[in-house]
Amino acid sequence: MIQGSIVALVTPMFDNGDIDKDSLKKLVEFHIEQGTDAIVSMGTTGESATLNEQEHMDVVKSVIQYVAGRIPVIAGTGANSTSEAIALTQAAKEVGANACLLVTPYYNKPTQEGLYLHYKAIAEAVDIPQILYNVPGRTACDMLPETVGRLAKIKNIVGVKEATGDLSRVTVIRELCGNEFAIYTGDDASSCEFCLLGGNGTITVSGNVAPRLVHEMITAAMNGDRETATSVDALLKGLHKYLFIQSNPIPVKWAVAEMGLTSKGIRLPLTWLTEDCVDKVRKAMKQAHVL
Repeated sequence: MIQGSIVALVTPMFDNGDIDKDSLKKLVEFHIEQGTDAIVSMGTTGESATLNEQEHMDVVKSVIQYVAGRIPVIAGTGANSTSEAIALTQAAKEVGANACLLVTPYYNKPTQEGLYLHYKAIAEAVDIPQILYNVPGRTACDMLPETVGRLAKIKNIVGVKEATGDLSRVTVIRELCGNEFAIYTGDDASSCEFCLLGGNGTITVSGNVAPRLVHEMITAAMNGDRETATSVDALLKGLHKYLFIQSNPIPVKWAVAEMGLTSKGIRLPLTWLTEDCVDKVRKAMKQAHVL
């Protein structure tokens, strides 16, 4: 089971929107040195919605090559088309991903039965560990714990990223799915408490900026060390809040560029962080001792 602090990696770009491979390699080395436990490449934070399929898989393949087996790489392969999700998942398997993360279909708002059949079709088509991803705030689709419980019975569906911020779902999903099923949070603000309640880790935006602190906090929380976990999390509270002051990944891309890790690029329809937000993000970074 992949556990711990799993960074939802940004995709570095030049100001014209082209992928910055040198910065991508630098980011991978930074995360391995800082103790990040695994990388998600081409999730929402990686701007998967604005890359075409060839670019998408080129980034995933590059991350896998740069990591060179040192930590697991999870490829984001979700789509609102089941056939497209199958194709991306098959491609991720072929380039050597350790697992795939599949967001619920967005915009088309399937029923719970539709969600079940969507994920079942992908799991049956591609033999690779698959992690469900529920983020209704962005998809307008909430996959209920009962549906997760049904899907957990499928052998290669191994976990869920639950990004509702609803801490009660940790216990409910655990009871439905058992101890071998991984439950990750996708909500940085509640990640400490989530893991203290028995979660298996976080798929984190804040971890792009303060990976060592997020790793320390999540490790302590998973070990039941509330005092250490909450103490470290206090340093991260500003990041958990202000990295979402504008739509993700706008603030986090500004932050990693400010740290000198990447170029200053983002793709439309997203735009660069506006000046009225800069001081708030910078203050949060100083609170976390990364500036």
